[in-house]
Amino acid sequence: MVTTAALPSPRLRWSVTVSTIILHLLALLALLPSNFSWTAVGVAVSLHAITQGLGISLGFHRLASHRSLRVPLWLEHIFILLGTLAFQGGVYGWVGYHRLHHMHTDQELDPHSASKGFWWSHINWLMHTVPTHSLLPRMTKDIRDDKFYQFCHNQYIGLQVALALGLFLLGGMPFLVWGVFVRLLVSFHGTCFVNSACHQFGYRPTNTDDMSTNCWWVAVLTYGEGWHNNHHACQSSACFQKNWWEIDPVWGVIRVLKAVGLAEKVKTASAKA
Repeated sequence: MVTTAALPSPRLRWSVTVSTIILHLLALLALLPSNFSWTAVGVAVSLHAITQGLGISLGFHRLASHRSLRVPLWLEHIFILLGTLAFQGGVYGWVGYHRLHHMHTDQELDPHSASKGFWWSHINWLMHTVPTHSLLPRMTKDIRDDKFYQFCHNQYIGLQVALALGLFLLGGMPFLVWGVFVRLLVSFHGTCFVNSACHQFGYRPTNTDDMSTNCWWVAVLTYGEGWHNNHHACQSSACFQKNWWEIDPVWGVIRVLKAVGLAEKVKTASAKA
């Protein structure tokens, strides 16, 4: 049993703070005409869909965090690698903090509780060693022994550097600026908006015991993650779509995987998948 009195106060994480500032500054290089090409934009959009959609939304979130479906281990590892290339921290931290968020949504033990304000839930919590940091090993014990997870978690910076080098060799500065800096910035804030905007703005079709909302523009940025109230209403569901207009592209991918025999035990709110 963990009590709030036993938890340490948040401490500033200088490495995360400085690296976040640097990323925002590097993304400004996209404003230089010499760094623009439509091909580079296409590379950025494609990589964003692969790393944010298949990697974060499907891999880190619905698969690793909630076990909303089962896929062959080789395919699960591909999704985890793609999520790692989204550069949103190591997989153990991502999964562990997200599980804590669902256990204590918008309460004191929620790492990015919206009750502490928009700025905290959006980005400020990342810049601090939050009190529940010590609970991460316990929250991720089911994936701790997987060697590939360990590799991705420990080498997520090196993997991003390798991708950046490859893009630079293929297309010079435009590919580097758009395929890495701009892509990571958009992906980063897309996920952050799920934690912040989707607990502040939008509508609530289900009266859950938290502040979660459905926010259409966050859903656009994150391939369906913005239907956040739907997700909190049934956390184990692989489908975040409740109404026909709530388009969930990742759910479409999961349905295809199921149809071709690459996904099984797919959980939904209706339990009919």
